[in-house]
Amino acid sequence: MNFLSSLFGDSDKNESSETKINWIPLTSLDQLDEIVTESKDKPILIFKHSTRCSISRMALKGFEKEFDLDNKVKAYFLDLIAHRDVSNEIASRFNVVHQSPQLLLIKDGKSIYDVSHSDIDADALKEKV
Repeated sequence: MNFLSSLFGDSDKNESSETKINWIPLTSLDQLDEIVTESKDKPILIFKHSTRCSISRMALKGFEKEFDLDNKVKAYFLDLIAHRDVSNEIASRFNVVHQSPQLLLIKDGKSIYDVSHSDIDADALKEKV
């Protein structure tokens, strides 16, 4: 492992593999229709992550460490570098400004909460769920 990888991790690895969150990979535009429908029964969490950004990685790791809502929300994980079309559609469909990293909470087909960067906080999310 090289020096930078040991400091920041290897961005080629699945960064959510060592987490207590049951992430569902968000990889297609069709899934957004499912999310809208599912959000009528259970709140949906979308975490938009840039695998090229150390700030995004730190926000993700901090969020994963504090998260304990697995039974209350369904959690989707978007690698926005690999799926920029999905990220763009999220911004359009849910009327949010694109950010990275970004956390959205979807209820009844609408984004009711979105935060980015250092504002991503699992405890703050609990208050919205």
